[in-house]
Amino acid sequence: MHADNTLVTLEQEGSRVLAWISASPSPPADDTAERDHRYGYLTAPLRQRGLECTVEYGLSDYIVHAELPDGSALIISPPQEPPSEHPESPESWMVTRHRSTEPAVYELIYDSALDGPHARHGGSVPTLLAAVDMRLDQLGVSPRREQKRAAEERAAGSVLHRAGFVPAVTFGGEPYYRLPSAMTDPAEQRLLVTRAFDLLQVEGFRLACDPALLEPGLPLRRAHATNLGDRLGRLAQSIQAATHTSEAVAALSELTAPGDGVLQRVVEILDTTADWWEGFGDTADHRYADRLRLIAEDLDSYAVELRAMRGDLADRHTAYPRRARVQTERTGPSSSASPRVNAALAPSPSAGQRTVPVRPPTESSAQTVLSSARPSSAPGR
Repeated sequence: MHADNTLVTLEQEGSRVLAWISASPSPPADDTAERDHRYGYLTAPLRQRGLECTVEYGLSDYIVHAELPDGSALIISPPQEPPSEHPESPESWMVTRHRSTEPAVYELIYDSALDGPHARHGGSVPTLLAAVDMRLDQLGVSPRREQKRAAEERAAGSVLHRAGFVPAVTFGGEPYYRLPSAMTDPAEQRLLVTRAFDLLQVEGFRLACDPALLEPGLPLRRAHATNLGDRLGRLAQSIQAATHTSEAVAALSELTAPGDGVLQRVVEILDTTADWWEGFGDTADHRYADRLRLIAEDLDSYAVELRAMRGDLADRHTAYPRRARVQTERTGPSSSASPRVNAALAPSPSAGQRTVPVRPPTESSAQTVLSSARPSSAPGR
């Protein structure tokens, strides 16, 4: 569900039906307390993510201290030993995460000192904040209001896209959505607008719509189904949280599996669409079909390369550096793996009973097996 500060307006403009997405602006962050210490540019982004921040004196200069939801603390510090030679604009930064209570935590997130892993960035504040944001995202800290608003606008656009709307841009550069240009039948327009209205309502968006654009006799859609994109997004989350190469490999395997992996299915969809589109017969239709086949061919070659890279990662078979792994997690398949992977790793109900013959089958028995087997229906290129 999305916050109710995102409004989607569906309106008629002549024969066209348009959809506009707008969100309430976020109030500016109050960094008055930090102005004297010149750290407002650090505390404001952190406060926009809902974190409580204070500016405290360290060993030789002021530091930023932010409390995280898991009970740990984030420390952003300029050089302390020796102190910064340029206090107005420190030549480097260090970001650490601490928790003294069990389970204790000490983590170096960013270090741009001369001998640090991020030395090439020096005193760059944007790079510092980007590293902090990345780690906060991994820790599940709420995004800042601007990020959240942009994400909600994208989510509303995704719903409109799936409902059948087409993205467009005004002459002033303002984005909006519209019904397909050839869809001029009012009854058909009402059906599509009603579908979009119901989907947006289920997602929790605020709506403004002329009742004349809705089909009152259409049953209200209340069920919310997870779309394929969201399900694939969980693979990205599982890779982000992976503590061992085998966990990342499990997610990549769903993309790269030959025959029925996600990438092969996308190639199949593009090829099928090209054949279908070509059936319209116009010159432009042949051009679109050829382009789709070319994209499918390129994607197919990338799938082969990605499959090989996935194999290299599988061969590495090691824990991810600087990320603790609880021993008990080794006793079963990762919860982030696909059901297919979990099923493959689960113990067989007939464990202890060998069903594989010790000797190769004789020629006559092999012929019997082959004659009774069903032909494979697996797709191929």
